[in-house]
Amino acid sequence: MPALQELSIAIVDDAAIAAINQQFLNHTGPTDVISFDLDDGLGEIVVSAERACIVAKQLRRTPAAELALYLVHGLLHLAGLDDRTPAQRRAMRAAERRILRQLRPYALRNTH
Repeated sequence: MPALQELSIAIVDDAAIAAINQQFLNHTGPTDVISFDLDDGLGEIVVSAERACIVAKQLRRTPAAELALYLVHGLLHLAGLDDRTPAQRRAMRAAERRILRQLRPYALRNTH
């Protein structure tokens, strides 16, 4: 797998991600994130902002934190991690936590 050289990120609503989910994965309904390794160093991540808001409210998190999790999850898929088995899910969750912990100081900076 060549190194990721270009990344496209699309932030969509549940209807849009449900259509992508059906078209490309043959799964019904919305999901949080879908990533595509397009070869030649190209990748795409599609995340549902609507799903992030719904889940964040259920888990008492901010929508921004939930969206960041989805983006990290998609990047980890593009880096070759998977979450199909329990062991893979544990490794994915550990990597997500580690990366989000490393990103936390940057999220708190005031850019103005």
